[in-house]
Amino acid sequence: MSAAMPCGCESHATPRDEIAHTRALNATATAAPFAIESLDERARDERVRQLRGSIEERILIIDGAMGTMIQRHRLDEMGYRGQRFADYGRDIRGNNDLLTLTQPKIIADIHRAYFEAGADIVETNTFNSTTVAQGDYGMEALVPELNYRAARLAREVADEVAARTGTPRFVAGALGPTNRTASLSPDVNDPGLRLVNFDQLVEAYSEATRALVLGGSDLILIETVFDTLNAKAAIFAVRQVLSTLGRDLPVMVSGTITDASGRTLSGQTTEAFWNSVRHGDLFAIGLNCALGAKDMRPYIAELTRISDRYVCAYPNAGLPNAFGEYDETPAETAAILAEFASSGLLNIVGGCCGTTPDHIRLIADAVRPSAPRARSKVPVKCRLSGLEPLSIDESSLFINVGERTNVTGSAKFRKLIEAGDYSAALDVARQQVAAGAQIIDVNMDEGMLDSEAAMVKFLNLIAAEPDIARVPLMIDSSKWSVIEAGLKCVQGKPIVNSISLKEGEEAFLAQANKIRQYGAAVVIMAFDEKGQADSITRKVEICQRSYDLLTEKIGFPAEDIIFDPNIFAVATGIEEHASYGLDFIEATRQIKARMPLAMVSGGVSNVSFSFRGNDPVREAMHSVFLYHAIRAGMDLGIVNAGQLAIYEDIPPELREAVEDVILNRRVDSTERLLALASRFKGDGSTKREVDLEWRSLPVSKRLEYALVKGLDEFIVEDTEAARLEAEHPIKVIEGPLMDGMNVVGDLFGAGKMFLPQVVKSARVMKKAVAHLVPFIERDKSGAARSNGKIVLATVKGDVHDIGKNIVGVVLQCNNFEVIDLGVMVPAERILEVARRENAALVGLSGLITPSLDEMVHVAREMQRQGFDVPLLIGGATTSPAHTSVKIAPQYREPVVYVKDASRAVGVCQSLVTPSSKKVFAAKLAEEHERRREQHAGKSVKQPEATLVAARANRPRIDWSAYRPVSPLRPGVQVFDGYPLADLLDYIDWMPFFNAWEFAGKFPDILTDPIVGEAASNLYADARRMLKQLIAEEWLEVRAVIGLFPANSVGDDIEVYAGEERRDVFATLQHLRQQKGKPAGQPHECLSDYVAPRESGVRDYVGAFAVTAGIGIEEHIARFEAAHDDYSSILLKALADRLAEAAAEHFHERVRRELWGYASAEQLTNQQLIREEYRGIRPAPGYPACPDHTEKAKLWTLLDVERNTGIRLTESYAMYPTAAVSGWYIAHPDAHYFALGKIDRDQVVDYAARKGIAVQEADAALSITAALAITFPFNLLIGIPIYTQMGLALARATGG
Repeated sequence: MSAAMPCGCESHATPRDEIAHTRALNATATAAPFAIESLDERARDERVRQLRGSIEERILIIDGAMGTMIQRHRLDEMGYRGQRFADYGRDIRGNNDLLTLTQPKIIADIHRAYFEAGADIVETNTFNSTTVAQGDYGMEALVPELNYRAARLAREVADEVAARTGTPRFVAGALGPTNRTASLSPDVNDPGLRLVNFDQLVEAYSEATRALVLGGSDLILIETVFDTLNAKAAIFAVRQVLSTLGRDLPVMVSGTITDASGRTLSGQTTEAFWNSVRHGDLFAIGLNCALGAKDMRPYIAELTRISDRYVCAYPNAGLPNAFGEYDETPAETAAILAEFASSGLLNIVGGCCGTTPDHIRLIADAVRPSAPRARSKVPVKCRLSGLEPLSIDESSLFINVGERTNVTGSAKFRKLIEAGDYSAALDVARQQVAAGAQIIDVNMDEGMLDSEAAMVKFLNLIAAEPDIARVPLMIDSSKWSVIEAGLKCVQGKPIVNSISLKEGEEAFLAQANKIRQYGAAVVIMAFDEKGQADSITRKVEICQRSYDLLTEKIGFPAEDIIFDPNIFAVATGIEEHASYGLDFIEATRQIKARMPLAMVSGGVSNVSFSFRGNDPVREAMHSVFLYHAIRAGMDLGIVNAGQLAIYEDIPPELREAVEDVILNRRVDSTERLLALASRFKGDGSTKREVDLEWRSLPVSKRLEYALVKGLDEFIVEDTEAARLEAEHPIKVIEGPLMDGMNVVGDLFGAGKMFLPQVVKSARVMKKAVAHLVPFIERDKSGAARSNGKIVLATVKGDVHDIGKNIVGVVLQCNNFEVIDLGVMVPAERILEVARRENAALVGLSGLITPSLDEMVHVAREMQRQGFDVPLLIGGATTSPAHTSVKIAPQYREPVVYVKDASRAVGVCQSLVTPSSKKVFAAKLAEEHERRREQHAGKSVKQPEATLVAARANRPRIDWSAYRPVSPLRPGVQVFDGYPLADLLDYIDWMPFFNAWEFAGKFPDILTDPIVGEAASNLYADARRMLKQLIAEEWLEVRAVIGLFPANSVGDDIEVYAGEERRDVFATLQHLRQQKGKPAGQPHECLSDYVAPRESGVRDYVGAFAVTAGIGIEEHIARFEAAHDDYSSILLKALADRLAEAAAEHFHERVRRELWGYASAEQLTNQQLIREEYRGIRPAPGYPACPDHTEKAKLWTLLDVERNTGIRLTESYAMYPTAAVSGWYIAHPDAHYFALGKIDRDQVVDYAARKGIAVQEADAALSITAALAITFPFNLLIGIPIYTQMGLALARATGG
């Protein structure tokens, strides 16, 4: 049997003699019938059964990159067109999916090569086969045929190979992310704009999925997810199609962590991403693209920890080099993934960009010995997400749901929405999060509002505010249409508030089913066909009925059910209302006991409605109510997180009166509270301090802060202040505003900011410039003159344009006229517009590697057509090297690599200014030539010493002649409340001045002719504060010291539990130098200075941890409350100096009296600073032992946290930060040294010794590398000092 399905193509191109770009704009494809062949469904069912069985037995192999293999064929435009599309009126080179129709043999051969290399699964060639993506080529009508033919082609090859080999082969119908994002705006000036919405994506994915299933796919793969809302639309569509077709195929989702930030492009962390898609009843969850295996590992490991599904990884072949190529060899990729497998991380593995059948062959061989990952048994809990995850279970603390973004509950918020002031409305949400709300409730139910439109607009705007969007959302409405509109806007996992049984079971279950399909938790109101529950019995009865219906009839997850048993107002004067508070509390207790995993919530402010206008009493009522309701099991509540009294801080008289009302303890409780309330009535506000410390910075730093944080509240005020200081308003743009944007660019590049934040920064920048424009125009005496026109375009084949858009905004801010042609722009279109508009500059952007070749093509065309304007190159895969070696030689005019938006202005101004262009171009030509020479002569630097050779060159110590001193006080010693005065003589003052950017020596710096006065003032202030903090005991010093039997074993040190040295208490792993050394100089390791076990010498080591930071928070808070930043910084600096002094003091005590190996030592402080003592105290994380994770062993040896209160953070930093820790080594030859560079052989050996994965060792050593030469002082106060230096120095010098 066969059926007709619309597809095929007819060209609507204009005649060939018309101009190309007009033809390209107008051509579209239309559908023609094609035949659907019948499928053997029993055979597919058997394959699916085999797939589900095989994945339990071994790690399955998925194929590698399709695009990489297609690129090897170097197809030109006609190669893509084939006979069928020879006269089609648009350029279609780069439309790889079309090759299924025009070059099916190429695609079939690629599938076959991957199968023969060992792949169990191949993906259909349909990454861009949706109407959304094909719209760029005008080929939307071909989508059903593209998907169907691709699935049939893959199916035929799979069946052929399976028949030949006897091993089943599977086809994954691939659904790519499309080239539009439902969570991000393409326009930095309109953050609420969307080029595609949820419904459009569902329609597009449904059409593609249906054809993939009919074509014979065994499973559906939703891949390369960079915007989770797109993926949620795909899951929605896939499940609908499978249900309609009556098929139960496995569904996989694979996300993309884009860079060092550890987030998707739309800003989600790995766990938040998983929480958002786990409702899809997935066969497997995984990650692919953007990263190589090495960089992907921590995120795959995270998925294995949090997910109960099979886990899949198919990384790129490393990261692209400067030319957009992938250098990681098949053997290198396979070796990394072999470790994934041996560590139990994988169920499915393959490759993405840059991988080939050779990669897949070696990957398959490498993982074959390893067993598949056993699916995790993950604790059941409600797992919500915004940009970040939020999990709620019985062990969770109470969850605050911010209530102020609710038009029915907040008059202020309602007025802002009615006035269209969404910027101020967002501030309300931001304040809720800053005040502690972990979820934001959004309600737009107001009769005069278009509630659906308001909900959609506000949620879209929230998505562009990372400081708000990081928390999950509660979509609150009594109208189902508003709820559904909101669900279609949220990429995270939200909560719906609410549905109920009031319209009957059928409507209730239909809505609940839809909510589950959208991937949300749900609040169920205690409301049924008879009305709202107003007694304990009714509350529990309705909730139980709802629970049973949801869990038994439609399988709704119990952990995603939240009951609201109705909080009503008390103290109304109506007798029937007196028990409302207690009824809710008791109903909560029963619901939690009877309905496993379900949660309880409620609108807390309802309880105090009778006292509206008296905020102190209302806050007390909320606090008391929550105190008792939480104890009964209430999990979360809608409450103004910024206005919640602390239970213990409520005046006892008021607390007792409120408690009487809430718990209905007295018949006259309402009258007594009314009588008392007037004494507490005031303006109703308890002012909460907003963190405005940055407002005390110099104006340039305030502008920088606002740009980095994306805050626009004060941007006009600060820009005006900067204008008044500047000689010309343009200098504000060229100076502090661009300086701030440079910081943004650097943070983004380092993975410390992610995309939505950068877009916010650009908006703030534009607001600042908008304020300056009238002044700039006035200073031009009304003669507005553009710096010139620049044509910007994302090159053909590439759809990534966010970075380009930001560049355009910044250039417009700097008086350039920007003509943005958008994405997928062919060379002829770019050049035609540039010539027509007489452009001064042309800028090309691209993210994917094929874009690099297209940029070369554009440069060659500009040369051929005789252009004489500079060419700018930018985008994630571009680089200075590629620009110099590949692009610049094609074009005689300047070709400039522009790293990011913040650098674009300076480059463009240099190129359009006649006086500077010649010099700039000459320097640029020299740089191009230098890079070309470097590229031609580059060689890989070889290791300087192998680990074997380095160990053979260890220091030679005659251990037979060494007699270690046994500690006088072995074991652990704890020192509490140690006298601060005892540390004064041990303070090293020079690092204190270094941190304030004073160079020189102490005390000479105090009399320096240039900085002496400022340094002396600073020193005097420090001494005054030091005297006061000692007299008033602001700080407490605590220390713990341990001295233990020990011996070295190779590069390790074994610490023993007792003198018998049988039981190893801890093994300290150390690293050995491998850098080149002159003859006679050893390659050192700290273990060299502890007697080897085989020597028979009974040696010892020590450990210590000290802090001078106990009690500091109270005084820092006091200074900050008084806006006294200078004193705050000064105190932190002094606490740090005292901690270092304590470390020096206790080391001296160890040498002289606790260990006693230098009991006669008499050294001055200067001698101590010069380290003239015997022995050393190296610290984990510093040059000789740079792995911070070794601190964990020190913490265990000394029980540091219990003995001193110093704790380690997840990244092994110490808190309080005024703290020092390390080891004691006593050998006379021991000295401080820097480890320097080590080679791969030692990293592998070190990982094996520590019993960790090589990737974990890489991470530990890379994390510590940047910290290895950093003073603890700078760790403590580096950020505060450098962000507030101007203010603090001014105060220190009396300025």
